[in-house]
Amino acid sequence: MIFYGEKQKPLLDEERSVSEEMDTGELAADGDTYADETAENSIYDGCSDEDLLAHIRGERGDEALDYLINKYRNFVRSKARSYFLIGADREDIVQEGMIGFFKAIRDYRPDKLSSFRAFAELCVTRQIITAIKTATRQKHIPLNSYVSLNKPIYDEDSDRTLLDVLSGARISDPEELVISHEEFIDIEQKMEEILSDLEWRVLMSYLDGKSYQEIAVDLHRQVKSIDNALQRVKRKLEKYMESRGDDLDIGTVYRGLTTINRVGRAQE
Repeated sequence: MIFYGEKQKPLLDEERSVSEEMDTGELAADGDTYADETAENSIYDGCSDEDLLAHIRGERGDEALDYLINKYRNFVRSKARSYFLIGADREDIVQEGMIGFFKAIRDYRPDKLSSFRAFAELCVTRQIITAIKTATRQKHIPLNSYVSLNKPIYDEDSDRTLLDVLSGARISDPEELVISHEEFIDIEQKMEEILSDLEWRVLMSYLDGKSYQEIAVDLHRQVKSIDNALQRVKRKLEKYMESRGDDLDIGTVYRGLTTINRVGRAQE
């Protein structure tokens, strides 16, 4: 529900009512409803809107266009006065209305049953309503595009969630925990010994930044198989780190191995 003037009224109903009035011919078509700003003693005085449109598409189009814009400027302002757009001032809504008015000039066809004024009111109303709806959707983008931490990481049947992955990657204090490049190389060499060929290839692809789905495609395996392989890698790595007596968390080791992997590729 979006506020329409001081009343709480659905915008869709407003747009529909204007469209229905245009179809039934009940929409005001006289030129006296709104005071215009047309210049005095213009050569276009007395011309109908349809005649002005013909001039706009002719040789003196700019002059006729200026005349028609001035004629309808207060008309557009009157329509804009009925709407409220969060985060915008009155002139922003007027500008949206003028965009709708230009669309009316562009799209109006004389062979249609409705008058130009009725068609212009419909276009102005629709343009303003579209702007308000768009602004409302943009306001809710953070809520509409959030990702739940309880979402399965690769398919709906998975027991592992994003929260499981994030909570297992504890960030270590670099002042309390320092490990040298040589130590990471030792760990990598040991992992190459204790891991199976599949586990090693999965680990290298994972450290290379590939997703579960990408690794599965590269190795011609199911995504579940890739996840199981990484779980085995994690258990073997944890067991090996315990045997070394190192107070290293898995996240730190992975980051170290990732650095070595990237350096190795750069040197190839």
